[in-house]
Amino acid sequence: MRLSQAWIITRHDMGLFRRKRGILYGLIALPLGVGIGFPLLIGYIVNSAGTGGLESYLPDLVNAFSLWWVIGAAMLPTAIAAYGIVGEKLEKSLEPLLSTPTTDGEILLGKVLAAFIPTMLAVWAGSALYQFLVDLETRGPLGYLFFPSWDMALILFLLAPLACLYAIEFSVIASSRATDARSAQQYASLVFIPLIFLYIAGEIGSFPLNTTNLLIISAGMAALVVGLFFASERLFRREEILTRWK
Repeated sequence: MRLSQAWIITRHDMGLFRRKRGILYGLIALPLGVGIGFPLLIGYIVNSAGTGGLESYLPDLVNAFSLWWVIGAAMLPTAIAAYGIVGEKLEKSLEPLLSTPTTDGEILLGKVLAAFIPTMLAVWAGSALYQFLVDLETRGPLGYLFFPSWDMALILFLLAPLACLYAIEFSVIASSRATDARSAQQYASLVFIPLIFLYIAGEIGSFPLNTTNLLIISAGMAALVVGLFFASERLFRREEILTRWK
């Protein structure tokens, strides 16, 4: 696999995405919404409860809210990855690429990176704002700065990137089999449903999002990522894409 060829495809796709306002708005709106909205909610909880007993449940609540950066990392790239194949096909820009000697693996890697890089940059930027605002709200009742923490480092630099890759690869499979961008994105949106259940379990305390459990989730996600990559390469049939889609 030639990384230089994959990077050419990545640069090409990122250039296309910059002209799609819906994609750009999503990359900005979701990180800002989570980065500002949840600290405001935490501040409301702190002000409503006073200082009594907050140290017993506030850390678990903040950890549960922090999982939204994993959910966001899975939500944001679905539109990008779905458009990467179906959208280009509809705009008649995919056929020239598929007709070149570039391998399927190079094409898939290029499209994965095109969705992964802007998504993770948006997630990391928004999470920096989130951590700063959460510290402002919780320093008083907790008596210490909650962030940075090892759990948040695992969420941002291990679990969120894995969730992003998982969502992208699932979206690539969906978009390589679909015939329009909307249906491909609808199928791809199913990927973050398991993460919603994890968030609910973390918030109600049935599955604490501590370091051990985060590592377990990450190990399972890594296995999914590897399996989906090989599945996407097997299911990506350029000849069928060139001849079947009209």
